[in-house]
Amino acid sequence: MFYAVYITIMSENIQIIRRLASRLPNSGQRRLVLLTGARQTGKTTLAKAIYPDLRYVNLDAPENREAVRVLMSAAWSRDIGPAILDEAQKEPVVFEKVKYAYDDGGLSFTVLLGSSQVLMLKRIRETLAGRISIYEMWPLMMSEIFGQAAVTTALPLVDRLFMDTGCDAIFENQPQILLAEEDDCRRRAEDYLLQWGGMPALLPLSDADRYQWLKDYGYTYLERDVADLARLDDLMPFRKFQRLTALRSGCLLNYSELARDTGISVDTARRYLEYLRISYQAVLLQPYHVNLTSMVVKTPKIYWLDIGIVRQLMGIQKTVTGEIYETMIVGELIKWMKTGNRDGEIYFYRTRSGLEVDVLIDTPFGVIGVEIKSRQNLAAKDTTGLKEIAKALGSRWRGGLIVYPGNRLYPIEAPQIWAVPSRRLFA
Repeated sequence: MFYAVYITIMSENIQIIRRLASRLPNSGQRRLVLLTGARQTGKTTLAKAIYPDLRYVNLDAPENREAVRVLMSAAWSRDIGPAILDEAQKEPVVFEKVKYAYDDGGLSFTVLLGSSQVLMLKRIRETLAGRISIYEMWPLMMSEIFGQAAVTTALPLVDRLFMDTGCDAIFENQPQILLAEEDDCRRRAEDYLLQWGGMPALLPLSDADRYQWLKDYGYTYLERDVADLARLDDLMPFRKFQRLTALRSGCLLNYSELARDTGISVDTARRYLEYLRISYQAVLLQPYHVNLTSMVVKTPKIYWLDIGIVRQLMGIQKTVTGEIYETMIVGELIKWMKTGNRDGEIYFYRTRSGLEVDVLIDTPFGVIGVEIKSRQNLAAKDTTGLKEIAKALGSRWRGGLIVYPGNRLYPIEAPQIWAVPSRRLFA
């Protein structure tokens, strides 16, 4: 299901990071592969590490785009052959020529890379539908950061949330407390993620260089990804919109409020948010679609996927706010489910009468509820929403978690509700 890839990052220091990835096909198979995701998440590095035998062609270079543009389709298999084609969305003719060579039988394997989801998928639907397997790359997960310092083949406990087992079975054999040495690597991985996020290029840098890298990323994203998606004459409204959505990470989405505060129309606000979503910057968490207790709200929540980027946009360098902690937890759940190709959907639950559960993980085996608390000590009232949902779900309830930054993993009360330190869940 997963396998580890050790990648060397070249900078002032040489650092090896352990990336967990879905099992990509080997280059001996007959297959076309798309590896997509946000800019700078390591797509190129991962592809080169897994497929060292393939030619690498970067279509960000104008001369390479010109070369493949004039190349005859009949000559593609001979002159390009099996290859990694980076920034493939930059030259649309590539998709047609790869299709021709693949259908003709001369080409058996190619990897296409790109960070613009909408352009890549649009062209794939038009030319490569039914021929290509799609894999998404996300910022580093806590387990991957933890894997640098601790050699382990065990998957973190979060993986078991998507399996056919209840919370009692998942957690009852786990130690309540980890000894300092055992816990230290997990704590450092979580602290790093909460401070800097999961962009791989940040790992070998100094703190000052990390701040600058994140600042530069914002400009790179605007100049490249947004330029691919839209022709904006003035980028300032979009930059303001980015910051305002970052400040609302973990909140209900209100297009009218965002449009008013940005000084744009509601339609433009919807379009801007779609740019953030399809370029893997932010996600919309949908409300659970069943009225379990009373009438549910129908407005989604917005979450940013990388803590380092959202901090830079917020202008918050050190403090871990409740919103930042919640954003990290939801992002880790989404990244794990997507990376592992686990069956399930992630929702939140909120009724018009005020009952709320931060996350519902809906799987083929039942539902797990998750409350997120950014404080060290829990209170009895923290289980209220989980118990109400458990009662309404009946046999579909698999248990509940209160995820928090404390030290103890322990059962709180029936039905199958546990307090789980976040670093124990994800690392």
